[in-house]
Amino acid sequence: MTSTSTAKNVDLTTEEKKTIRAVILASSVGTLIEWYDFYIFGALASIISTKFFPASNPTAAYLSVLATFAAGFIVRPFGALVFGRLGDLVGRKYTFLLTLIIMGGSTFAIGLVPSYAAIGAAAPLLVLLLRLLQGLALGGEYGGAATYVAEHSPAHQRGYYTSWIQTTATLGLFLALGVILLTRNTMGVASFGEWGWRIPFIVSAFLIGISIYIRLRMNESPLFRKIKAEGKVSANPLKDSFTKRANMKMVLLALFGATMGQGVVWYTGQFYALSFIEKTCSIEFVQARNIILIALAIATPAFVLFGWLSDKIGRKFIMLAGMLLAIVTYRPIYHAMFTTSDLAQKQEITAQTSSTNSTENVAGGTLTTTVITKAYTDGTSYKETTKTTQLTDAAATAPKPVITKEVTLSSNGFWLMIFLIVIQVIYVTMVYGPIAAFLVEIFPTRIRYSSMSLPYHIGNGIFGGLTPYIATRFTTSMGDPYAGLWWPIIIAALCFVIGAIYLSNKVDPNVGD
Repeated sequence: MTSTSTAKNVDLTTEEKKTIRAVILASSVGTLIEWYDFYIFGALASIISTKFFPASNPTAAYLSVLATFAAGFIVRPFGALVFGRLGDLVGRKYTFLLTLIIMGGSTFAIGLVPSYAAIGAAAPLLVLLLRLLQGLALGGEYGGAATYVAEHSPAHQRGYYTSWIQTTATLGLFLALGVILLTRNTMGVASFGEWGWRIPFIVSAFLIGISIYIRLRMNESPLFRKIKAEGKVSANPLKDSFTKRANMKMVLLALFGATMGQGVVWYTGQFYALSFIEKTCSIEFVQARNIILIALAIATPAFVLFGWLSDKIGRKFIMLAGMLLAIVTYRPIYHAMFTTSDLAQKQEITAQTSSTNSTENVAGGTLTTTVITKAYTDGTSYKETTKTTQLTDAAATAPKPVITKEVTLSSNGFWLMIFLIVIQVIYVTMVYGPIAAFLVEIFPTRIRYSSMSLPYHIGNGIFGGLTPYIATRFTTSMGDPYAGLWWPIIIAALCFVIGAIYLSNKVDPNVGD
């Protein structure tokens, strides 16, 4: 790739700016809602594990939820192939309109699936099926939206304009967490835990309706209209993308030199961070989500900053710098997170320790609930709830006691945890902000949708999407709170080396047009 063409560095007219803003808004709203739909499942993993899986082993149930969550990521590359081909044959607009409908319908349906207690093993199977449909839909959505915006953007500002699409993934998570907290606070903890958790899924139908209306009013991208009018549309986009050596080389380079590392940094900095503070650090449900929400609100504008900067200095250095920072600092960051919540590091106020017991009749016996609360000199509080079932039938095997631990951080601890998450999200913005422009520029228009979607969704869907499950599995099986970090560190390190050697940092705005 060569340096930026000065012929392309012209100011846009007011009308052109209005058109691009409309394109970004229309694309972003739909993509944001799809990310909301996709991530609402992960954001409610701790509750879903008690609804759709056997309650006898909470750890196994939680890992099953993470595995189901990961399944949606694994099928994303297949969605990229199916919808990428359709997008290169029929057009960008109608393809990601279809993905939007599939995603919204699947999310709405998850909110209606009966619990494991009601229909047994059919519950997790139905949820898995719907999760797979979500993954297929998202596999076709991102490539279409990124391509659509890029093909409307002026060449020398491609990084800046596509970076707005990059914000939608994080904003989708932000919206998911916001809707969850609003619903929970409005209806109360008990009602939310019993049935109110379904509302964020069902709300999706309303959001999807708005997005469909907006997207129906969109026009096809000008570059695709041009090659279609000239008869240059690929007759077989998949064959042209993956059987021609030169293009396949770029697909592999995009995967192993960019998106693989970008994927693990993205999902470590946001999803595994949430899992870590909730499950490993035992941070209370609402406080854990408030920490992530505030951190996302602070750091999200950096997506646009690094997208804009990539137009000036190139994509490679910014993306690889984000990976390198993650590789070097993840362990000290997570050590600081764990230490912030570690009660062994705090001084207990023994005079404020209390314990209460309550008993209620349940089917086949009695349920005893013991609640222990503790306070610490730095303002941290602790609550441990143990539920023990005693069966009337002495010959029957009683379930194991269910123990729930909740740490509520002090004000200082709360803001320190936010700061540590902000650092990780900044890494996310560095690797993710420029990636859409990078992918668009290395593939030609006629096969761009197919070519860029596959490496993106393998990198993000498989390497990145498996991060919460693999990291949590490592942590629980090895007993080391930091064992899970080896996955993102090793994958990001491999990607950094390959990218440093083989990627070019030069920007050629004319490539692929």
